[in-house]
Order: sequence, then structure tokens, then C-alpha cells
Amino acid sequence: MKIIYEYDNITASNRLETIVEKELNNLLVKYQFVIRGDVFFKKENFQGDKDKGCGIRLSVPGPRIYASSTEDSFEAAIKKSIRELENQLEGRKDKMSTY
Repeated sequence: MKIIYEYDNITASNRLETIVEKELNNLLVKYQFVIRGDVFFKKENFQGDKDKGCGIRLSVPGPRIYASSTEDSFEAAIKKSIRELENQLEGRKDKMSTY
């Protein structure tokens, strides 16, 4: 699976990319039909603590799926987005039929 990263208002981070690759590879083990992942990191201009966002879009057969989260750390935002994607992938897998 190919993963493309985009950063908005922050510098690129190998540490964040490693975390995302590990999490997405865990999903790929269960859902082999995932083709590509687009990951977006963004630092919001909020006054509160939750100003770090992560959005992940996966290309799969049929419409793409997308999940995003804004938390107090990028790691927490990644984990929450991955959980949302896993729920969507499970639903997609249930609808897919093998011939």
C-alpha cells in the first residue's frame, strides 16, 4: 500500500509517519483490499488544547473512506482516526461479496 503525507502548518515528521505506517499496516493485515492511504496532519488555530488534527483517506474498492480527528496530540488524533477507519472498513467488508 502506498501512503502519501501532507503537512499543514507543521514540519514533516518521520516519527509521525512511522506511527501511521505501523497502524495502517495493522489494518492492511485484516483488510487486504486497501489500495492507498492519504494522511493529512494539520495544526489548527484553536485557543484550546485540542489543536492537532489528523485526517486519513483510504482508497478502497467503491467510494473512498475518510476519518479525521482533532486532539491534544498527533498520536491521539492518529489513533482515533484509525479506530473510525476500522469501523468503516468492517462495514465495507461486510457488504463486499466474493464470487
